Amino acid sequence: MNVQKHSWLKLAMLALGLTACSDNRAEGLLSEIKLPPGFHISIYTDRTPNARSLALGSDGTVYAGTMEEGKVYAVRDGDGDGKAEQVYVLASDLNMPNGVAFADGDLYVAEVPRILKFKGIARSLSNPPKPEVVFDRFPEDVHHGWKYLRVGPDGKLYTPVGAPCNVCLSEKEVYATLTRLDKDGSNLEVYARGLRNSVGFDWHPDTKELWLNDNGRDWLGDDRPPDELNHAPKPGLHFGFPYCHGKDIPDPSFGKDKSCAEFEPPAWAYPAHVAPLGVRFYRGEQFPAEYRGRLFVAQHGSWNRSTPIGYRVVVVEFQDGKPIGDKVFADGWLKPDGKVLGRPVDILEMPDGAILVSDDKAGAIYRIVYRP
Repeated sequence: MNVQKHSWLKLAMLALGLTACSDNRAEGLLSEIKLPPGFHISIYTDRTPNARSLALGSDGTVYAGTMEEGKVYAVRDGDGDGKAEQVYVLASDLNMPNGVAFADGDLYVAEVPRILKFKGIARSLSNPPKPEVVFDRFPEDVHHGWKYLRVGPDGKLYTPVGAPCNVCLSEKEVYATLTRLDKDGSNLEVYARGLRNSVGFDWHPDTKELWLNDNGRDWLGDDRPPDELNHAPKPGLHFGFPYCHGKDIPDPSFGKDKSCAEFEPPAWAYPAHVAPLGVRFYRGEQFPAEYRGRLFVAQHGSWNRSTPIGYRVVVVEFQDGKPIGDKVFADGWLKPDGKVLGRPVDILEMPDGAILVSDDKAGAIYRIVYRP
């Protein structure tokens, strides 16, 4: 990992007290987390410093990417007791390997400028193969350069290219987009535009349509613009950045000659600066029936709001295919005095219907189950 390239991020995290911890403090957080009645939280593993995006292998192995840690982990619960006994480091010194995706026995990892593939990874966790380079022509900008990575229902890899700034208009059309490409690295195309920094998306289990988060711009005040949940059922939509934010907030610099009506409005507006990251539609049967089809959202938390907000997991409720409300599902990582204990990053549903939540500050992955 290029230390100079990442120094600004580490300094910012130190200033905010957001460095990942690799000790057992995560266990002490559990008593602080509030959940709906009948739900219980435990530590799946606390040996994954800076754990961020999650992916599930066909054999139950959980893969986790990181940012400043530069590592990719494989985590296994061999005896099925809900706590991982084995943690493997598959790679180190990578360039913000945030995104991970599993398909056809292979693990795909998204760095800032490229996508790697670890072929047949499950057979060699203790001695991982040298990764193949799938694609290496993404921009090298670190600002919003970290990537989420998923395999869509069409079998293609989907990954964003964030704006290299707080708000700007770049000459390179690939910025502020969601891209997709074949798993062999061919046929790169822009699927959606006008997305400042989308670090979490999922496909509805029934319609197979894409829903994706977007983190709004900074420095328009504590309460605007909203962070967004966007609906992209087809390619070619533009969601407004940098011209328009939310449904009807023109950018003071770039929106003077544009109308927000020209762009796709958000399907749902989160409060400003909650930083929605990983999302998953609940498909399982362990949780009460009303949760099926709802969207779990990890809100990483604000970094520059005068009163911090976020640091929680919320659930978005849908009706007739549209979001109609959200409510807090898990919180307690943010104390009333503003102290931050943890920062949820991604959500992963397990085969038994439990969900995992990664926390890059605590260096942990939590497991949430329903046992009334």
